[in-house]
Amino acid sequence: MSALSTRIQNLSESATIKMAKLGRELAAKGVDVISLSFGEPDFHTPEHIKEAAKQAMDKNFTYYTPVAGYPELRKAVVAKLKNENNLDYDAADIVVSTGAKQAIANAVLCLVNPGEEVIIPTPYWVSYSEVVKLAEGKSVFINTTVDTNFKITPEQLEAAITPNTKLFMFSSPCNPTGSVYSKDELEGLAKVFEKYPQVYILSDEIYEHINFVDKHESIAQFDYIKDRVVIINGWSKAFAMTGWRIGYTASTKELAAAFDKMQGQVTSGTCSITQRAGIAAYEGGLESVLEMREAFKKRRDIVYKLLSEIEGIKVNLPDGAFYFFPNVTSFFGKSYNGRVINDSDDLSLYLLEEGHVATVGGDSFGDPSSIRLSYAAAEDKLIEAMRRLKEALGKLA
Repeated sequence: MSALSTRIQNLSESATIKMAKLGRELAAKGVDVISLSFGEPDFHTPEHIKEAAKQAMDKNFTYYTPVAGYPELRKAVVAKLKNENNLDYDAADIVVSTGAKQAIANAVLCLVNPGEEVIIPTPYWVSYSEVVKLAEGKSVFINTTVDTNFKITPEQLEAAITPNTKLFMFSSPCNPTGSVYSKDELEGLAKVFEKYPQVYILSDEIYEHINFVDKHESIAQFDYIKDRVVIINGWSKAFAMTGWRIGYTASTKELAAAFDKMQGQVTSGTCSITQRAGIAAYEGGLESVLEMREAFKKRRDIVYKLLSEIEGIKVNLPDGAFYFFPNVTSFFGKSYNGRVINDSDDLSLYLLEEGHVATVGGDSFGDPSSIRLSYAAAEDKLIEAMRRLKEALGKLA
């Protein structure tokens, strides 16, 4: 009998982390692997942010921080939400965490009771359903397809809501599909939520600034449901600060107090140096962010053209984030050298070992018909990766 808890035994390993690990292991053997598995910008953190961190150390910001974050940082978040999103919050509504992943965990664990239902549109970020599992909730999935740009309708949402529904979780721009909900589309969903006051909404907006269609729209803009919306955001994607581990929630004072209480028993406050860097990021303007966004858009267009030329791949043009989520079912049942591709996980492993390109199978994202490719890599790497994919897929028959 294992000494490990049922809780941890039932928890799945993060698929993105697993594929990145396999890619590193293959690279350690001398194989030239191009990794498209991790959701991490390849840009460096802007200099003014790094300089703020150095100054923080010199000024001895090296002690424990308030659990919810430095007051100055929370005020900077409030200003950002007002100036960029026209959303009104107070500093007491903000809780800074060790990355957006912890912010999501705080929200789910504080809101969801055992047996309560959490609606999640598919495809979804791999950790959503696992955090619900930790809370002993029940995930209820609304399936979408590439033909609908992976977005749900109000009718689908309403059909999924039951008296036991407690939370709805989604991201826009979306990981893994890059889909972006428009204001009209969000309003359609908001009008459904208005009918069901017991349902809270977790709105993951971490890819807010990597948006190629228009200004970012948050579902929190609709006043009639705002007090039930938990915004998840942070610095990792927009400011290339993945390793700094900093994110936040914006919600109500009641919810923020609960998140503070939860976090106080798990990690306490986020790293002091990181928080000072976060202040500099939000107060330093968006020039570097916009430059990175333009680079991502150029990469997206390059990869879309090359993916569209691969026979058997069905792909849409994503409006945000830095992912493609192509349908690859045409390759299921095919084989090469006796190796049969049964599903998207098989295909991802085949592409790693045969094509030396790391991707992630779609099953962990709630859609086993697809694979996820990140284009957060240099243009020459992306062009070579697409060549390898085309060659490896062309061997399957």
